[in-house]
Amino acid sequence: MINGAQDQARVVSVSRDGTHRFSKPVVDEIVLVEGWGIEGDAHAGTTVQHRSRVARDPSQPNLRQVHLLHAEVFDEVAQDGFDVAPGAMGENVTTRGVDLLGLPEGTLLRLGDDAVVRVTGLRNPCQQINDFEPGLLRAVLGRADDGTVERKGGVMSVVVAGGTVRGGDRIDVELPTGTHVPLAPV
Repeated sequence: MINGAQDQARVVSVSRDGTHRFSKPVVDEIVLVEGWGIEGDAHAGTTVQHRSRVARDPSQPNLRQVHLLHAEVFDEVAQDGFDVAPGAMGENVTTRGVDLLGLPEGTLLRLGDDAVVRVTGLRNPCQQINDFEPGLLRAVLGRADDGTVERKGGVMSVVVAGGTVRGGDRIDVELPTGTHVPLAPV
């Protein structure tokens, strides 16, 4: 949540692409399939689908079925002269009003009426971001005051309940019980 305003948390837009490309086109709706990902998206599957990870070990579980990115990062990078729109950074769900990067591992996000994803970790911004827009990597990958790396490329998740998600849908956040584990790259 941002400023405790969970009732304002919304899906801005949704994107999918059946081909491995950096950006994904915005569509009217996406269908999430439990344990699989997004119907018709190249990154759907029970095992890892990202090409670099498949090359290392194709049997790894797919902890990156759905990529969520906060629209607030678009506002932030716009101050540095970058014009980034929903889907451009490869995310499936663009959000507003949820501090995605501050969520602990295992947080459940209800998207719309039925779909639920479990947050597995951070997206690790890579060189492809600079190939898309030179210098953008520096804007989404920085250092905090304590020297730790800040990754602002969104979060990855797996589908725990299927359903249809559309722009404008409400997002409800359910934090895990017990000790909260900070997100790490997956």
